[in-house]
Amino acid sequence: MHSESSLYTPRGVGERPEAPWHPLPLSELLILVGAIGAAIGFSRGVSHGAAPMFVGLAAVLIGTLEFTLREHLSGYRSHTIIIAVIGVAAFHSVVALTVAAFTHVPRVLNVALIAVDVALFAVLFKLLRSRFLDARRERVFAGGR
Repeated sequence: MHSESSLYTPRGVGERPEAPWHPLPLSELLILVGAIGAAIGFSRGVSHGAAPMFVGLAAVLIGTLEFTLREHLSGYRSHTIIIAVIGVAAFHSVVALTVAAFTHVPRVLNVALIAVDVALFAVLFKLLRSRFLDARRERVFAGGR
């Protein structure tokens, strides 16, 4: 029988959730190929390596995000902070790049965006943590499937 404390343990409960494309390790391959691409881009420098560097970093981000979301939403292991930070970074980047496309980004906007980022992080953290705890409860009381 599982104790109430297993709801809050940082370790995974039960078996790691399988990807829809199991047994192909697509997320892991994305992370590996992305890391290689990013390393090649960094080694070539800014003038010749920007494309492989950004494509590699994007592949690592997509692979990591898929893996963490799958584990988090199934209640296996909590990744609340990293998912919330990625959401805030995406929001901040979209706003900053949109404003920069039309005008010079004033410092006041950056300061205001930090306050919005903190508030958005708090909301995302609360929602993601609640979703994880619900999924973890289901997992624990279903026998750690």
